[in-house]
Amino acid sequence: MFDLNAVQDALKQFGFDGWLLYDFRGSNVLAQRVLHLADDFVSSRRFLYFIPASGEPTKIVHRIENDVLDHLPGSKAIYLKWQELEAAIQTAVSGSSKLAMEYSPRNGNPYISRVDAGTVELVKSFGCDVQPSGDLISLFEATLTPEQLQSHYDVTKHTTAAFDLAWNYIAEQIRTVGSVEELDVQSQIMQHFANNNMTTYHPPIVGVNGNGGNPHYETGQGEITTIREGDFVLLDLWAKLDQPGAVYSDLTRTAYVGTEVPEKFVKVFNIVAAARDAGIAIVEEAFAAKRPIQGWEVDDAVRKVIEDAGYGPQFCHRTGHSMGQETHGNGTHMDNLETHETRLILPNTLFTIEPGIYLDDFGVRSEIDIYIHPDGRVEVTGGPVQTEVVPLLA
Repeated sequence: MFDLNAVQDALKQFGFDGWLLYDFRGSNVLAQRVLHLADDFVSSRRFLYFIPASGEPTKIVHRIENDVLDHLPGSKAIYLKWQELEAAIQTAVSGSSKLAMEYSPRNGNPYISRVDAGTVELVKSFGCDVQPSGDLISLFEATLTPEQLQSHYDVTKHTTAAFDLAWNYIAEQIRTVGSVEELDVQSQIMQHFANNNMTTYHPPIVGVNGNGGNPHYETGQGEITTIREGDFVLLDLWAKLDQPGAVYSDLTRTAYVGTEVPEKFVKVFNIVAAARDAGIAIVEEAFAAKRPIQGWEVDDAVRKVIEDAGYGPQFCHRTGHSMGQETHGNGTHMDNLETHETRLILPNTLFTIEPGIYLDDFGVRSEIDIYIHPDGRVEVTGGPVQTEVVPLLA
């Protein structure tokens, strides 16, 4: 349910005079979710919803679709001609200096940049200082309901179990026939997902040796895709329950096909694990001290460990991403590499920490999911954090 008082309290907290939410033919899914529109919502005309920091909101809708925002509080301005649309927007935002929209200067954060440049130009022409609504999006789109959090817990039991299933399958195949294909392992996991009413937008990554050195490797597409004794395997999997509003689990672990893990793998894994733990620590310390923390700070803390160990160039992606109904969600990311993420990490949000070192002959990534409770408690979900490479034949 849309909570006008909560939104207006947040506008005052972040220093905004108002929030202008805009959508045209599904261009702004963030606005649709904040406004609690149905998942199958379809509209063919522009609509806007202006929420002032104080006072009554304004619904701006086209004459032939004038009921699209009827579930929301506020007065209604109905337009037909484009001149009427522009006049309605100007009237609504009149007197607002600092205005929030799904906009990012220089497209510095494309995850929240959902409003076209022309619409932003129009609003600015009315004397408004348009600023990113990023923290508002994190607060009203990326926070989880109790039901969504439970769906994450429920699916995490199955994603965690998928690792044991995959490791046991690889070990069994090695012992009985001497090898197994990456795609066969992937198929076992996908069947496990289907058996437990899970869905995913893409099958998991199973990467042997150098294939695991490609962060977004397509399983089965490498030069060598057969797993044998003495090989190193990276497994990255993500899924959610196949039900409305469900939230993803996203985890990565590594294993060695042998009885004792060679030192070269142990060394790199330990660096990655230390970087991961540094990310957990900085988040825990900030919330314990009640200090605001932004996504870029986590990325810096994690990346420093890997850079200090001499593997900076081999850590070629951000530290983590927001997670929700999509694997890569719309909230605060742990990033100071691909973007300078200045959004706050907020209570009731879920995100990953997943540092990696990617070499020519193997790759290591350790991915965990973190949930921030309303009281600031930091919880690592998804079973015990991996502390060593799994020796599959031990």
